[in-house]
Amino acid sequence: MGVSNTIQTASARPDPRAVLTLLKPVTWFPPMWAFTCGVISSGQPLSGRWGLLALGVCITGPLVCASSQAVNDWFDRHVDAINEPNRPIPSGRIPGQWGLAIAIAWTVLSLIAAIPLGVLGLGAVSLALLFSWGYSAPPFRFKLNGWLGNAAVGFTYEGLAWVTGAALMLGQPSLPWQIVVAALFYSIGAHGIMTLNDFKAIEGDRQMGVGSLPVKLGVEPAAYVASAIMLMPQWVVLTMLLVIGKPWHALTIGVLMVVQFGIMRWFVQSPRERALYLSAFGVPFSVAGMMVTAFAIRGVLGAGA
Repeated sequence: MGVSNTIQTASARPDPRAVLTLLKPVTWFPPMWAFTCGVISSGQPLSGRWGLLALGVCITGPLVCASSQAVNDWFDRHVDAINEPNRPIPSGRIPGQWGLAIAIAWTVLSLIAAIPLGVLGLGAVSLALLFSWGYSAPPFRFKLNGWLGNAAVGFTYEGLAWVTGAALMLGQPSLPWQIVVAALFYSIGAHGIMTLNDFKAIEGDRQMGVGSLPVKLGVEPAAYVASAIMLMPQWVVLTMLLVIGKPWHALTIGVLMVVQFGIMRWFVQSPRERALYLSAFGVPFSVAGMMVTAFAIRGVLGAGA
């Protein structure tokens, strides 16, 4: 079915299962994980703050990330009609303007939920939402440029979520340099992870003017670039862990990188067919390294759980 199927009567209502598909629960994990890493890396005790952790995780995943997915699907409905015609909007399972209405509603809910987090938390959520709309919606539509769009997602999904978790625990926006370095470089690594998602959508992206890295650089060069962008920031984090006196944590990161490198060597031989395999079986090792790094920083900054 094409995009024209979405132009239906306003009285038509979306299937609740289609709404859940639109909000893409599978994508909620990265910002939830990054926020938790930020909380742990702060070095602050968790006792008495479990409510803060739970609220932050809920906001970063089921609310902010979910709203960004709805926004993206609405403004990408023409591209999805080519790449993924079974998605909720182009398939007609979410009819008319319901896709836009859901995106707006989830954005408002995200802001309301962030109020208990105070000025710092509300400001972080507002910034994340601005980036999510800017990524997908005109006039900015960052995703039209693979370098800029993937950087925006990496910044919000990983870096912003990490520093927000740490800042809320510390009660201030000023953070120790170790936290800033970890959040920054794992954000850069997320740029490469985002590129993996682009290999399945090359035809539609090319037709609709979306300049993903596989479109801009070609399939094989983009595969090498994505792999390098994923690995190099982890080298920086490994070096930082050595500098701050955490050699065993650094060794763990090194082992995780070796596993990723092995999968990447297999991936670059056939990027289109193997990108999802690298995403499913290689990226978790990078994600595990984030938590290893968080606990290493926690050990340096002081407090036990």
